[in-house]
Amino acid sequence: MLLEKIKTPGLSHLSYLLGAGGKAAVIDPRRDCEIYVEKARNEGLRITHIFETHRNEDLVSGAPILAELTGAEVFHGPNADGEVVYAKTTREGDCHAIGQLEIRVLETPGHTFDHVAYAIFDSEYPDKAVGVFTGDALFVGDVGRTDFYPDRKREVASLLFDSLHKICDLGDQAIIYPAHGAGSVCGSGMADREFSTVGHERRNNPMLQIEDRDAFIDRKVNENHYQPPYFRLMEHLNLVGGEAAPRVLRPQPMSLGELSSCDAGRVIDVREPLAYAAGHLPGSINLPVGMIPAFAGWFVSEGEKLALVASSQDQLSTAMEHLVRIALDNIVGGYVGVVPAAASGKTMRSIPMIGTKEVERRLQEKPGDWTLLDVRDADERQAQAIEGSRHIYVGELNEKWKDLDPRQRYTLMCASGMRATVAAGWLDAHGFDHLDVYLGSMGAWKAAS
Repeated sequence: MLLEKIKTPGLSHLSYLLGAGGKAAVIDPRRDCEIYVEKARNEGLRITHIFETHRNEDLVSGAPILAELTGAEVFHGPNADGEVVYAKTTREGDCHAIGQLEIRVLETPGHTFDHVAYAIFDSEYPDKAVGVFTGDALFVGDVGRTDFYPDRKREVASLLFDSLHKICDLGDQAIIYPAHGAGSVCGSGMADREFSTVGHERRNNPMLQIEDRDAFIDRKVNENHYQPPYFRLMEHLNLVGGEAAPRVLRPQPMSLGELSSCDAGRVIDVREPLAYAAGHLPGSINLPVGMIPAFAGWFVSEGEKLALVASSQDQLSTAMEHLVRIALDNIVGGYVGVVPAAASGKTMRSIPMIGTKEVERRLQEKPGDWTLLDVRDADERQAQAIEGSRHIYVGELNEKWKDLDPRQRYTLMCASGMRATVAAGWLDAHGFDHLDVYLGSMGAWKAAS
């Protein structure tokens, strides 16, 4: 008997391989799905079932691809916003056997209308559920977001309230297996820990402490969440089925000349922010490797041709993996060698860094041509803000940069300077010449205070 978690870094996506009696099931597989086949084969298991908890918004499902590789059947809950063409519908009360294990379906709408959870029972010990795959309904330390139906926001929050109670009714002993961990865009309050039980969550999860339905609904509808444009692409692909991931997850190597003459619509520098700020190719934007899953979907359009710039071939490979998982993978090549390019006389751009004393000085003098631009999210901004600063969330600069005057001076800030450099790189690529970044940002501001 086997239950193994497969984590996808960056997206903090959690999928699972469950096996018994020579059979195996995969829950919420990712697009590059050969890993499930290999792990099942190594355990002497045949994948016969693939279960989706809901139509994902933040990554391409690997379910149709894995089904083609293995011959397994795909199961998806009812009430999807359209037909999931590659899946059979499974409903409340359905039971699927994997050896001596039983997977019982619970309809748990709220995060999405088609959301289901899968309770695991051992037929030799049938009284209580062993565990439950909770998808995006219940996380460790948080619950699912309910902002995907803005015209029905109170209704879906109420549905989630009922769904959470249904999950809790499985009993305190049930181990929870969520579809995401901390760092995912699907929740902001998740614990770093990726293991828990229904009982522990019932006693400690702040959202499960809210016993009054109306209070729970009010809390959910007043949350701040962002929906990057690529969510619409994920929703479409996860109805019709996405294509298999490229077999080689490494961009074609490019020379500096090839990079300069290629037809890429966007050059993405995936190096660390300080390296990018110190010197980067004109027109390139900065999306550090670890920030690609969270922010590429704001700044890269569907089908847009991309060229990647990195410090190493391994960095290029990791960047491509992240992009493939969200189907922004029209990558024409990758270049390594910014420092040699500068040494050869290639024109470079840079973005200065400034500290707290300089920010304080400018705030006191209040120059008319300068703005301190805070690109943190709304919750961070609400918790603490620097008086005199202006707020635009970093992702929303994909369009709101048009509201800014490129003749003005801007200092970009966030919590540390990481997102601020991403924002500065976007503005730099769009003709803003008078930029700097507050190094340390709110962290440095708090320390100085």
